[in-house]
Amino acid sequence: MRHPSSYRDPSGFIFKENIKVYRQINPVFFDEYKAAVSAGIYNSLFDKKWLVRHKEISSDSSRIVLEPVQLDFITYPYEWSFTQYKHAAQLTLRLQIWLLENNFSLKDATAFNVTFQKGKAIFIDTLSIEQYKINTPWRGLKQFNEHFFGPLLLAQYHGSLHLKTLQHSINGIDLNVVKRQLPFISRFNPTVYSHIYLLSKSEAENDNKEGGSDRSVDLSKARQIKMLSALEMYIDGMESKENTEWSKYYSETNYNRKSFEFKKDLIVKWNKELNSKKVIDLGGNDGTFGKELLPQIDQLIVCDIDQPAIDQCYLEHIKNDSSKLTCLVNDLLQPSPGIGFNNQERASFNSRVIDFAPDLSMALALIHHITLSGNVPFEMSAQYFSQLSKYLIIEFPDREDSWVEFILNSKREARHLFDDYTISAFAKAYQKYFNLIKSEKIRGTARTLFLFQRL
Repeated sequence: MRHPSSYRDPSGFIFKENIKVYRQINPVFFDEYKAAVSAGIYNSLFDKKWLVRHKEISSDSSRIVLEPVQLDFITYPYEWSFTQYKHAAQLTLRLQIWLLENNFSLKDATAFNVTFQKGKAIFIDTLSIEQYKINTPWRGLKQFNEHFFGPLLLAQYHGSLHLKTLQHSINGIDLNVVKRQLPFISRFNPTVYSHIYLLSKSEAENDNKEGGSDRSVDLSKARQIKMLSALEMYIDGMESKENTEWSKYYSETNYNRKSFEFKKDLIVKWNKELNSKKVIDLGGNDGTFGKELLPQIDQLIVCDIDQPAIDQCYLEHIKNDSSKLTCLVNDLLQPSPGIGFNNQERASFNSRVIDFAPDLSMALALIHHITLSGNVPFEMSAQYFSQLSKYLIIEFPDREDSWVEFILNSKREARHLFDDYTISAFAKAYQKYFNLIKSEKIRGTARTLFLFQRL
């Protein structure tokens, strides 16, 4: 069955059969594919770990079928932190430069061609690679700027919200829109000027001509490599200046050292008893507690609403080279929806988590935000968590907790409407969907850790 995300390219598509994902290559792309095979392009990219590995399992006159390495969880561009977005952009540019040096090219540059496998950016569209045509400019450049460079620039100047651009503009952001939001001084940077201002002007001029532009432009391979190398270096130097209280949450608030370590030890102990192998840490901040489980498990997903916190999680992963960890930005009160054609081209966060089928979900220091800030009743959050995994470790901060007190005080005259925020009401509601295995007060805090098993 053709996958709903794979319909845009006539060269082929991916499909599912017996749970596995395969890629079909249509006859129109046979020559390009065989040329890349003969030149050793795919094997070289496998060795570099830049392209998802595949093997050819069948071939006839009507189709070639590839079996790629199966990816358990796909993240999308609008779920990446600033550094993740940068690294995905740099991978795309480095891949294009390397291909040009070997007489091949990428025919497109959508950010959806990249995801993160074993915590690192990897290119997943095998059929994007075609033979280079002499002196032909890279036709994916405009799309690269719309999908990568434009959102990164806006995020750098105006905040990480712009990294979610592709969630509401799946085909990329108009470069004229980018240009209007950049500071005037940015036009004096040669990289920004050529890739945003000049390219947007060129596109506007072509759009104003009936039938578009019929002028062919020659651009040597050497000039293209130089231009793309300069762009890659510029992106490498980009920084996000955002910071929030959540990115320093564990270092500054809530726990003394003894209670902090007690909570860590309790989570490790409980997970060892469960023998969980796949875990998702919902609202995991920088992954501090989830990472404690890495010696015991095979895969860990850490997600949080906070961009800087997830960036810290990702940077720490890069530093320690942990292949078990995947980080992403996600707001449980507004998770990534299904988007694109028929709302199925890009799957929702919830459906991807359910397909991932974690053994254990963790919701630490999260329920008070869902209940008090989001106004979600206990029964609704319990039902939500019950669909994700068999086991749930959830932390309940009581009314005496400093963060709970802060949120309640912010309610002012409406504070009395949340009088039912109590540990007994919480436990009662959750036991409609779960069996309570055990609970334990976190020493030195007004918080209790619960271990539930789905009914």
